[in-house]
Amino acid sequence: MNASHRLGPRVYLPAVAAAAAFAVGVVNLASALTPNVAWRHHLLLRLEPVEAVPVFHTLAVPLSVALIIVAFYLRGRRRRAWQLALGLLIAIGVVALLKGLDFEEAILSWSAAALLWWGREAFCVRHRSLGPLSPLLVVVTAVAVASGGLLAWNASALEVHDELEWLPAVVAVAALAGVLVLSYVLFRPLGAPRELPGSTERRAAADLVRRHGHDTLAFFKLRQDAHYHFNHDQSAFLGYRVANGVMLVAGDPIGAHGELPGLVSETCAFAASRGLRVAALGASSNLVTLYREAGFRSIYLGDEAIVDTRAFSLEGRSIRKVRQSVSRAETAGYHAELLDHDRLDDRTIEQLEHVSERWRDGAPERGFSMAMDSLRGGHQAGSAIVAARDGDGRIRAFIHFVPAHGRPAMSLSFMRRDRDTPNGLMEFVVVRAIQLLGERGVEEVSLNFAAFARWLSAPTGGLERALGRAVSLANPYFQIESLLRFNAKFDPRWEPRYLVYERRRWLPRVGLAALRIEGQLPKPWA
Repeated sequence: MNASHRLGPRVYLPAVAAAAAFAVGVVNLASALTPNVAWRHHLLLRLEPVEAVPVFHTLAVPLSVALIIVAFYLRGRRRRAWQLALGLLIAIGVVALLKGLDFEEAILSWSAAALLWWGREAFCVRHRSLGPLSPLLVVVTAVAVASGGLLAWNASALEVHDELEWLPAVVAVAALAGVLVLSYVLFRPLGAPRELPGSTERRAAADLVRRHGHDTLAFFKLRQDAHYHFNHDQSAFLGYRVANGVMLVAGDPIGAHGELPGLVSETCAFAASRGLRVAALGASSNLVTLYREAGFRSIYLGDEAIVDTRAFSLEGRSIRKVRQSVSRAETAGYHAELLDHDRLDDRTIEQLEHVSERWRDGAPERGFSMAMDSLRGGHQAGSAIVAARDGDGRIRAFIHFVPAHGRPAMSLSFMRRDRDTPNGLMEFVVVRAIQLLGERGVEEVSLNFAAFARWLSAPTGGLERALGRAVSLANPYFQIESLLRFNAKFDPRWEPRYLVYERRRWLPRVGLAALRIEGQLPKPWA
């Protein structure tokens, strides 16, 4: 169950509370800067000294300004913002009475405080430790802001001569800077762990993949750049990365089916306490139901092309062009071989990496949820390479495959070739891979993922046709249609994959995070 589902109607409270706090701050600020109502002023003078009235008017100003600033952090569900806003609202209500018997402002402030108290569970974002010097910084900044506010709003406290006419502006700027520093220090969210998993966690993840990783994308969670989140007893886990305030889960969680609902619930709590949104990229049809039961939404993302090695054949008119590519490659002297990753020597790996570097031509590696990050490392155990060698025995193209444990299947991780090799060489390597893996007993080979394949090839209804046309416009940048046409040559079975997310208004943020993590968008600071 995700945080939104668990809180029920209070899921909307942070936004409502932020608006209420902002309104209370503005109303009280306006009240502090205007004269008291005459009859209330005369009545107030019977209850307190005349000197106290301007003091409370002055005090109301920084309190109201502070509440306006804190309101922005309330919307982000920050726990410290909730605590500070609650105290400010109570204090502002008291000051409203003492500065002018403003019962309306006091009732409004205390009502907002009651709303915050009722919805306190919605403010669950934890904060970073203040550190050894941060308390001192908070005190100094608070004193500077308070002093600046008092000087700026009490004209009698500071006599400014012509040569010092710039002083009030400097005081105001310093006070504003102090408020920004104080806000940054106080309200920084805890954030996701930055350290990558250690050896113990990696062994636990690899063991779970071997025992429960039957999904064709499961093995990709063993990438070295993936973070892990385990359930309470480490009987299930998921791989993720964080970008744009989104905790993006790669594929399906791994573990016994009965453990997965609890893992999803714990993950949502983990993300909520750090101010992160949760989404899953490449979820299978089986797991979409689980996510929906937890309160998530889903959107079709594309299709995984899976070839049945037992039924695959080069016979027939529909595969004629592939058959011709295979024939041309063989005539040119190319042959393919299946290499177990466990048996690769350094020289062979260097040749493969050299081919990969020439193919990328300086571009960074892409992929996360449906690709491995390299060819080296013990986490690659069980993977295989199908390499194409030319007549001189040099490796000129290859495909890296990873296993799907618990079923006779392997998944394409990435494919590379020298750029000066003839057209059709990759078709030759794919065909030989299907044949060689089939001879080893692999019954299914998962090829490249085709984004939005259904919208492009077999749309149902006007909306999907319109979406397909929109996707076609992006083909020059993302090779969407080209990849679909390449996969379709091998007559695969299409398995849909989905993007799972929490709220519709967060979908643009989730989409940008997915593009960034998958390497399709550059980092903003790069």
